[in-house]
Amino acid sequence: MIYRSDLHIHSCLSPCGSLELSPSEIVRLLVSRGVELAALTDHNSALNCPAFASACKKYGVTALFGMEVQTQEECHILCLFNNVDSALELSGEIYSQLPPVMNNPEKTGDQVYVDEDDNILGEVEKYLITGAALDIYGLADIVHNMGGVVIPAHAERPAFSLTSQLGFIPDGPWDALEVVRIPPAVDTGGFPLTVSSDAHYPEHIARRVFDLDTGDENLLEADGSVNMEVFKRALKRRPTG
Repeated sequence: MIYRSDLHIHSCLSPCGSLELSPSEIVRLLVSRGVELAALTDHNSALNCPAFASACKKYGVTALFGMEVQTQEECHILCLFNNVDSALELSGEIYSQLPPVMNNPEKTGDQVYVDEDDNILGEVEKYLITGAALDIYGLADIVHNMGGVVIPAHAERPAFSLTSQLGFIPDGPWDALEVVRIPPAVDTGGFPLTVSSDAHYPEHIARRVFDLDTGDENLLEADGSVNMEVFKRALKRRPTG
């Protein structure tokens, strides 16, 4: 089966994102634009994943949960799970490792998390676009030990990417690489490639999507969650350059 997929989406929790992008609004837009598999990946936090889970269940979108973690090298890494609890567990660990830089909403944007009806539950105090005290390999180890998937984000961009921070794509336990376009403008080392919207505003949702082909395998478990082994094998079918 082929799933039209967007695995990099920000909500109103990300300070650089639009307050219009509540989890429920994101899912409504995904449905209207034909996306079948989606992940919520706010900067360094998964606090809007519970509301995203509820909206995806309501509208029939297959969901992954996680965040875009900023490492100590200032690389952005997508960390994806098939359940909200794991995403929230990593979220708490990452938050504890962020520097004590407090957010100033008037200067850097709001960081609100909401319920499934878009009611504001709270606002995150630390500024979320800072680097956690974890390197790229330490983060990958944690995520994989928790059963998740690791995809370095926008790998060829001139900021917050592997190439911008390290100068190249290092060999590592990456399940895939996200690029802006295929074929990419840099040597991606033979890793499977994805594209995603990196949406921060409503008009960004589904602006870049990719087809995830699971072949004859069923992506979904009996409870509706994503089978992560099937997901990983499907990623390996993606183009490598």
